[in-house]
Amino acid sequence: MTASTHPETRRPVTPEGRRRRFLAPLASHAITILFVLIVIVPVLYIIVLSTQTPSEFYQYPPDLSIGQAIAENYQTAWQRADMGRLLLNTSFVAVSVSIGKIILSITAAFAFVYFRFRGKNLLFIAILATHLLPLPVRIVPTFELMDRLGWINTFQSLTIPFFASATGMLLFRQFYQTIPTSLADAARVDGASPTQFLARILVPLSKTNMAALFLIEFIYMWNQYLWPLIVANVDATRMVQIGLKQLIATDAAIEWGVVMAGATMAMLPPLIVLLLLQKSLVHGLAIDIDK
Repeated sequence: MTASTHPETRRPVTPEGRRRRFLAPLASHAITILFVLIVIVPVLYIIVLSTQTPSEFYQYPPDLSIGQAIAENYQTAWQRADMGRLLLNTSFVAVSVSIGKIILSITAAFAFVYFRFRGKNLLFIAILATHLLPLPVRIVPTFELMDRLGWINTFQSLTIPFFASATGMLLFRQFYQTIPTSLADAARVDGASPTQFLARILVPLSKTNMAALFLIEFIYMWNQYLWPLIVANVDATRMVQIGLKQLIATDAAIEWGVVMAGATMAMLPPLIVLLLLQKSLVHGLAIDIDK
């Protein structure tokens, strides 16, 4: 039998249909551009203000051009707030917490998916219930624990309380549940131990999720303010969000150009990490949505 050679009948496109095909993508692009401008315009304005002298900053109407105090403002902010130490401390805390959360999340998810033990479902619900307790509710008991351990003004108090992550555990648990059980059975037949199965098979398969979780947690820890303000009151452990306040706390007139220069330097590291890992974040979130 030969295939039919009759052309398929198509409905003629009406003028209204053409208008809809044209306006639909135009409207979506316009909304996207609007939201991008809402996000990026304040950032660009901060960068412009970081280059201006006090006279340029306070003039009206506002001057949106690059000012004449670029080097002076950034040098003053770097020296006055000790930005080198602040950026190093914050980077260490953000990277440590991100790596610690990834390790604990992977091992916890592995245990919940591939092991059977009494009370597993109840324990899983209890872990998820921790999302109902925001940080301000846990500040007092956590601070008392850090004080008893002698960890006040140390990096232990800035990192270890954040290692456990119900979100990260749920992310990897949902991913591991999509992996065929035959893969674990084949590894068991080949003589692989649970640790070898985790390290050689599951971890390489989880690279996208690991990168997505690292990015989320890095930015989250970089923007921490309340907890570092309470437990880190010395220069050796001060983080960048707290250190920026030193640029404002002065008896003289506030040099807003210097403040904006410090804020610009503070947002560069998370921006770089975001640009490097944005594809992994989008891919990891897309996988979770598909599930």
